[in-house]
Amino acid sequence: MSKAFTRESDHEDDEDAAVPAAPGGKNYVTRTGYERLRRELLDLMDEERPKVVEAVHWAAKNGDRSENGDYLYGKKRLREIDRRIRFLTKRLEIAEVVDPSAHHGSDQVFFGATVTYADESGRETTITIMGTDEADSAQGQVSWVAPVSRALLKARVGDVVKLAVPGGAQELEVLEVSYPAPGA
Repeated sequence: MSKAFTRESDHEDDEDAAVPAAPGGKNYVTRTGYERLRRELLDLMDEERPKVVEAVHWAAKNGDRSENGDYLYGKKRLREIDRRIRFLTKRLEIAEVVDPSAHHGSDQVFFGATVTYADESGRETTITIMGTDEADSAQGQVSWVAPVSRALLKARVGDVVKLAVPGGAQELEVLEVSYPAPGA
């Protein structure tokens, strides 16, 4: 089979498309999120990549590489690892670590805030505004570049903000704002 049909893209920016570009090129992240990304990068460089390189080297010694599954899979995995390393390196280079506890006691919404708001129907929702690389919607965490976060940022308890939605605009009332305690 021709390599033209088996070769994957080696473009550096493949994974960058998965993360929306933040306004001003900022990558706000909490200390915990920064450390998690850094640990992943170091694990890929110090643990996983050397193991895969060793496996590819071993598979390459076994003869015909065109039909060697270990070799082909290893090379593919190596490209994936290298792509992830480039991505993490870029994200950490532009990372701006923010300490949400600096706003402890404030009633205004900033990065790291846990916000409870009510929509027009009275339904209450609680979210935590986090970095793009650390937000987990299953945990109620929303990226700071998400539309709901952008609408809530700088609002205070009692403020009503407008959120642009496909059907027009929706009003959200900020009910509660909290931050982690310093040193927590």
